Amino acid sequence: MADRVYPSAKQATNGTATGTNPSFSASKAQLYGASRPLYRPQPNRHRRSCCCSCCLWTTIAILVLILLSAIAGAILYVLYRPHRPTFTVSSLNVSALNISSASKLITNLNVEAKNPNKKVVYSYDPTTISINTSDDIDIGDGSFGSFVHGTKNTTLLKAAIASSHQELDYTSAGKLKTGLKSKNGLPLKIKLETKVKAKMGALKTPKLRIMVTCEGVKVSVPKVKSATTASTSNAKCKVDLKLKIWKWTLRSM
Repeated sequence: MADRVYPSAKQATNGTATGTNPSFSASKAQLYGASRPLYRPQPNRHRRSCCCSCCLWTTIAILVLILLSAIAGAILYVLYRPHRPTFTVSSLNVSALNISSASKLITNLNVEAKNPNKKVVYSYDPTTISINTSDDIDIGDGSFGSFVHGTKNTTLLKAAIASSHQELDYTSAGKLKTGLKSKNGLPLKIKLETKVKAKMGALKTPKLRIMVTCEGVKVSVPKVKSATTASTSNAKCKVDLKLKIWKWTLRSM
């Protein structure tokens, strides 16, 4: 019986050995995933257009309000010609003055308030008064009562100013004594602060804060024994209106 010979490996089919791993082609799903572009979410164009329209209409509304306010202000100015009131320190009489560790000051202050308007009436709340030196040393305090300032009217305001009995240090007391004995006198600064509203016909404005600062008042002690005098001939007062809107304060000098 003849022996059979068994080959150790299968013969190659189509010229390729069967022992090597054949290469498989990619599936359709793999090919589709490779060529498929990545997903990118598209912006919401409708929402963006709504925001732009809202901002545009808000801006237009603000501009229209500003324009209407300017027109209304121009009409009021033409009709009433409003002018701010003026203040003048007419006299400051010192009846008692003593400077020590606690200053003692008693004065009588007269201030003239003038309303130059023909069609505007001012109504004032009670007014606080403070007198300081140029170095901001507190001299005394007082107050005026509330009053109505009629058209083309000059009102004389009188107040008694008393010292706050605040303890003075050695340096502050020395400055006061030196200023009172100097030839030019001790310069004082008078501040008035209150709230005022204006009435123009049937129109009434809200209350506005008003601060009046008067400088140029000088007090000196004469060499001869007589009452302490105060010079008010060079006194000038500046009116500062403050309009508060929300958290902002606007000033009109």
